[in-house]
Amino acid sequence: MTTTAPPPPQNAVDRDPHWMATRARLAARQRPIATMTICDDQSVKDALATAQYAARRAKSAADDNPGDKDLKKLAAAAEKELEAAQKAFDEAAIVLRFQALRRPDFEALKKAHPATEEQAEDGMAFNPETLCPELIAAASLDGITAEEATEYLTEWSEGEAAQLFDTAWQVQGETRADLGKG
Repeated sequence: MTTTAPPPPQNAVDRDPHWMATRARLAARQRPIATMTICDDQSVKDALATAQYAARRAKSAADDNPGDKDLKKLAAAAEKELEAAQKAFDEAAIVLRFQALRRPDFEALKKAHPATEEQAEDGMAFNPETLCPELIAAASLDGITAEEATEYLTEWSEGEAAQLFDTAWQVQGETRADLGKG
């Protein structure tokens, strides 16, 4: 016969300093944030990729030959080149930030954009044509408006427009919890 211990009285739980600290941390959590980085300068992107590769190779060679001072110097020089390439990339890049909405707000947004009859027949739960720009605007931490989102979704390439929406959509389902191994 298995018995379960009765739960502790609520006032005992409230007085537990560990649980009180945990509750405070839970209450202070921020919703997830995702970024989309755009760099239109292919030469800057290529220079960064080349510098990353060179730095990895130089570090690996230096690690494999710890007594070789020349390889250490080459690794240090490659690291400096990587830092410069990263700085150039960061200056050229545009970083868009999106934050997950409160769950009730996300659900309300989806309900405000119901699927058309044809879309519903195809199994869709919402109308992506009307939801996409509204979700991008609602999730944007950079102040993208629904009108701007509509323009980007229309004018950008298919892949970039899809990535813009996907970033705003995917952050809604992001989880930072680890279930552990039991």
